[in-house]
Amino acid sequence: MSGGFVIGTTSVPPVLAANEPSIENDGWFPAVDPALFRKQNRLRDVVTFERLREAVLSAMIEINLALEGYRAAQILAGCEALADVPSRLLGGESRNVILYRRAISASAKADLVEHYRDMDTTGAGQRQVGELDISVGELRRDALHAVRDLLGQTRTNVELI
Repeated sequence: MSGGFVIGTTSVPPVLAANEPSIENDGWFPAVDPALFRKQNRLRDVVTFERLREAVLSAMIEINLALEGYRAAQILAGCEALADVPSRLLGGESRNVILYRRAISASAKADLVEHYRDMDTTGAGQRQVGELDISVGELRRDALHAVRDLLGQTRTNVELI
């Protein structure tokens, strides 16, 4: 039997990404561009916009809550948006916005991988579920590190027993 078929793909069809609207945030924190999110996270086309949107909204709730005190302090200081908070520019973009986007990205991808394990496996199913659990843990860690970096906190907590 001869014939060809493709199992899985890591590219996002341009039509899919181009038609997806921005995922709006609360007005102070930046919106998320689904096309950029897909590219940065190498999401397969099996992740529907609805799934992606739900994961990003969940990440926004989680990360925005973690940064609520920071946000309140910055608003009192006169900053009308995260991009207005004084910080260094990297690649022409605010360091704070980059860290926020990283936190949202890691948290949302962890949610997607956790709930839709098939999206992060190869077509041949070569990755084991245990490897995905490590991946989810690493993504959650990356989100926490991005939030701590944004807050200017250390990444390690040490307690004496």
